[in-house]
Amino acid sequence: MNERRVLNSGLNQVLPVPGFSATLAIGRRTRNRNMLRDPETLVVNPTGAPSNLSPPRLYPPGDLAIWIFILAELLVFGIFFAAYAFARMNHVELFDHYQATLNRDAALINTLALITASYFVVRAVAAIRADDRLGSERWLWGASLMAVGFLIVKSVEYSHHLEQGISLSTNTFYMFYLSLTFFHFMHVILGLVILFALAVKTRAGAYSAQGCSGVESGASYWHMVDLVWLILFPLVYVMG
Repeated sequence: MNERRVLNSGLNQVLPVPGFSATLAIGRRTRNRNMLRDPETLVVNPTGAPSNLSPPRLYPPGDLAIWIFILAELLVFGIFFAAYAFARMNHVELFDHYQATLNRDAALINTLALITASYFVVRAVAAIRADDRLGSERWLWGASLMAVGFLIVKSVEYSHHLEQGISLSTNTFYMFYLSLTFFHFMHVILGLVILFALAVKTRAGAYSAQGCSGVESGASYWHMVDLVWLILFPLVYVMG
């Protein structure tokens, strides 16, 4: 037993076992040292004393403004997709014929590039949350490289169409194809600018585990760009 209870004058008194108090003190010191070794679980409360509670994470991640912007952009793309589907229902043969002229291999390469970029962005966010600025910066540069690859492949596609004299006025299918893909193309450019800026600011030490909402906001925007392409690719290039 840890304690010996002694009855004295009708009152219960608790006498600690010799050495037990010293053991508790040693245990407290060991626990405090372990907390100090783990910066991710160390939080200082308003009184200045350390606590082993993790910093709270806000959901959705990033700033509220970026999510309002993302929702607005998704609404615009949703209207575009609905209009494309409606036009296809009324011109099935036309859409099937000219859809077959598109370069699906190039589109598949771009799909893999965007998915890879999104994976790199996820790793960048995880790294900065772990206070690994160098690792986050490297993942952001990797994502930027994938975005550049997408833009190069898509630009080659566009140049091929221009050589063939294809434009918005060619027919209904190409009007939708060029409008949708170019609208998305511009979003990839903006996403690339954001990734580049985040990489530069991360290198400069602007973000850390205690303040990384900028990286989270940029990552959220990039995932929106990727999500739109994952809908656009089968809708425009594959579905018959």
